[in-house]
Amino acid sequence: MVRIGLVGVGFMGMIHYLAARKVTGGAVTAICSRDQAKLAGDWRSIRGNFGPPGEIMDLRSIKKYSELDALIADPEIDLIDICNPTHLHPTTAIAAMRAGKHVLVEKAIALTPAEADEMLAVSRETGKLLMVAHVLPFMAEFAYAAEAVRSGTHGKLLAAHFKRVIAKPDWSADIGDAAKTGGPAIDLHIHDTHFIGLLCGVPQEVVSAGTVNGEAVDYLMTAYRYGPGGPAVTCCSGANAMPGRPFVHGFEIYLERATIVFDSAGVPLTLCAADGTCTQPPLASSDPIDAFAAEIQTAVQGVVTGKEPDLLSGQLARDALALCYRECESVKTGAIVAVS
Repeated sequence: MVRIGLVGVGFMGMIHYLAARKVTGGAVTAICSRDQAKLAGDWRSIRGNFGPPGEIMDLRSIKKYSELDALIADPEIDLIDICNPTHLHPTTAIAAMRAGKHVLVEKAIALTPAEADEMLAVSRETGKLLMVAHVLPFMAEFAYAAEAVRSGTHGKLLAAHFKRVIAKPDWSADIGDAAKTGGPAIDLHIHDTHFIGLLCGVPQEVVSAGTVNGEAVDYLMTAYRYGPGGPAVTCCSGANAMPGRPFVHGFEIYLERATIVFDSAGVPLTLCAADGTCTQPPLASSDPIDAFAAEIQTAVQGVVTGKEPDLLSGQLARDALALCYRECESVKTGAIVAVS
């Protein structure tokens, strides 16, 4: 069994804990938090934008640590699952890998590409897996779309548009703090840049327009330029909706022989074929906890095999982060920005 040490018991830490209970061949055996009430099992203060509210947890079989160094020194832990704030990801992941542990770190991989590069270098140096938990490819609708595009079943990808818009988060002090998360154009939009990278690779250039709040970009619209013969890809993403429309995401994907459409605000996943018929393909569970369970299951399999799963690739996550910053640069300068 792969023994998991969970770092950070906020909203995302709770979601990972609940999801790990559905995993085969792996289990959370230890947690680390500076909050003594949470270590005692009182998670009632935790809330988020999906999933169940926090409750009293029975942690009698779980080891509890208030200090990270003690957790990563535990020889009975194989995988450190990092769910603390983004600005702490690099130091936590690097310490864990240098202590001989494999790592699964919640998105975003880090706050800056330079920090992500250091994390990747330490992974190579230590031989430990650096896996980044981008859950979107494990959600049923996005998993279907990814398989359709990557398999070539319906021909070449011609064009696509992605959308992810939320109301300003009020359920977490950290997620609203740009100094800790990078703001919506990093913490939120990175879901899209990661998925676009998975389907299309890294573009040659980006051109973006958006709104800026202080140093943070709150909303952006981007065209990803892949050059002649490449797909025509666009995305809008941000946190400028009113509370009555707290979250919506989706896509329209245009393939040579099919169009795939999904909008969480009311359009179920629909496949429109070349003969004019439209169907709603059967999907796996729509419960987001199940998507996180599939993500953690994939990480556990990575530890067992010693091979990095492509959906949890550290390099893909790093490139997604860098792409967000290129888009922010384009928003602030009004220029077309090259992506190296």
